[in-house]
Amino acid sequence: MSTKPNTDIECVVVETGPNPSGCVIWLHGLGADGYDFVPIVKELEQLGLPSTRFVFPHAPKIPVSINGGYVMRAWYDIRNVDLQRQEDEAGVRQSQATLESLIEDQIAMGFKPGQIVLAGFSQGGAIVYQTGVRTAHKLAGLIALSTYLPCESSLNTEMNTVNIDTPVLAAHGEQDNIVLMERGEKAVELLREKGFAVQWHTYPMAHSVCGEEVVEIAEFLKKVL
Repeated sequence: MSTKPNTDIECVVVETGPNPSGCVIWLHGLGADGYDFVPIVKELEQLGLPSTRFVFPHAPKIPVSINGGYVMRAWYDIRNVDLQRQEDEAGVRQSQATLESLIEDQIAMGFKPGQIVLAGFSQGGAIVYQTGVRTAHKLAGLIALSTYLPCESSLNTEMNTVNIDTPVLAAHGEQDNIVLMERGEKAVELLREKGFAVQWHTYPMAHSVCGEEVVEIAEFLKKVL
């Protein structure tokens, strides 16, 4: 495991073996950092995941309005508990550009777009949705955990159909009081209406990740990578 600059953002990089056959770029949630999901790698290995490169970027530190302007790691500002009211579209798009740059970095290292999965939790998942449905790269898959779809109003005009049949795994906690499950359901319904191939799973948990979900993620990654 190593930490090194990747484009203009620092990342934690974990490779589960030599010559990884796939790459997962995994974005953390609000107030966390790239180390947040590193422990999940060992669990995925134990579930039979082949040699894979994981890239866990650290979000920049910015003032977050909903937390009284307290500076923390965030992919964009949150101004309202509704999440989609007073949306920080500029911040979302800046993080979208960052994720696109991280994809380009992995391609430059030798991975084909079809060997790259974008994954994210909460805020990170929102950026995965934002990028995955707009990017020109044909990706291996998208994983959106406990999240919602940002910038809905521009989806029709900005959507790129290159990933219309790319597998998407969406999961949510039934007792989530941070990002309500209805938000996750709405995102899935909207993307399915557009033709995206979305798998939807719910679990009896709050705003978190559970063991059953990790098993589902492992099966998904083994299939698409």
